[in-house]
Amino acid sequence: MSPLSLGTQTLLALLAFAGNSVLCRLALNDNLIDANSFTLVRLISGAVVLIGLLLLTQPAGRIFERPNNSRFKQAAYLFIYAACFSIAYLMLGTAAGALILFVSVQLTMLLVQYIQGRRSTALEIIGLTLALGSFAAWMIPGAQRPDISGILLMAIAGVAWGFYTINGKSSDNPQQDTAMNFLYSVGFCVLLLPLYWFNEPLNVTQQGLLLAIASGAITSGLGYWLWYRVLPAFTSLSAGVMQLSVPVLASIGGMIWNHEAITLTFVLASSGILGGIFLVLFSGYLLSKSS
Repeated sequence: MSPLSLGTQTLLALLAFAGNSVLCRLALNDNLIDANSFTLVRLISGAVVLIGLLLLTQPAGRIFERPNNSRFKQAAYLFIYAACFSIAYLMLGTAAGALILFVSVQLTMLLVQYIQGRRSTALEIIGLTLALGSFAAWMIPGAQRPDISGILLMAIAGVAWGFYTINGKSSDNPQQDTAMNFLYSVGFCVLLLPLYWFNEPLNVTQQGLLLAIASGAITSGLGYWLWYRVLPAFTSLSAGVMQLSVPVLASIGGMIWNHEAITLTFVLASSGILGGIFLVLFSGYLLSKSS
């Protein structure tokens, strides 16, 4: 993979991440589709496109594998992320949702590193203090804080995506792995059925269906496959820093397509949160260089 193709594919993957937030919020904010149906269509369309690509490149007998615990675990992470992501966007704006999602992703990946034995440095403590303090300021009474239920659901989505990313770094066949993860995640969608009665009734319009298909086939299926493809070429630090650009891209998309205003409170809080996480990641980079 040439440096140019690596950079291009990485940029497309990050744009896809931001695109998911824009498409989901656009569909749900205009009541074009219910959140559970958006998740179901998103995962099915992603599986169809990715398996179709596999059929074009290799014999059918080599595509479908005997599922194992690792595959079911990855599929579960993907389903939890997608389901919580959709429901959370009923309560959050595009930019706020993307910010909470990727902050949760980074904190999850950092926590895993600490559990594996990494010690905290002074710069990391400063960074975490800045990030958590900025988040607290965003949530204080009187600020335009987001809905707490939406925050919790998007945080769960971020934790699930964090583990999905961690496992994806060891992928030897990103196209095959991403396709099978999507295929088996569809089976978990049976868990959404009770929500149609207790949470949100079925509501699908043609435009909402098209937005969900675009999210599944393009910004999820192809986007995640690209991310799995480029991920082994980067360190955890590089991958983490690059994902911090997604809330910025999503906020721009939210302003253009969803006509969402970006408040000064959000700009200041997000700058502090992302800056704090960057300090933590940069400290890890300095530590790895000195060892």
